[in-house]
Amino acid sequence: MVAFGKTGVVMSEKKRKVFSGEFKAKVALEAIRNIKTVNEIAQEFGVHPTQVGQWKRELQEQAAGLFDVKRGVRPAEPSASPDRLYSEIGRLKMELDWLKKKSGVSP
Repeated sequence: MVAFGKTGVVMSEKKRKVFSGEFKAKVALEAIRNIKTVNEIAQEFGVHPTQVGQWKRELQEQAAGLFDVKRGVRPAEPSASPDRLYSEIGRLKMELDWLKKKSGVSP
């Protein structure tokens, strides 16, 4: 696709860079350390300074959530409910009986 700017000149399309979560965390942690300026960090990692600030802010906002999770006994999964397990046992027993009947093996 060709895009024309205000002056009528053909503008090239740039593809967006996609950064991994690991890379973003590395940049954000560097920004939190406050050893270098945001501009120095941005230049070192090849990203825009605004992006460094955004990743830093996201890390600070989400850091508390890492420690909010309580440890201990987890609630039972709904997929492990007794009713579901009994119905699964019944279904498997019926399949086993059918296979025994078809194969000629007496129970």
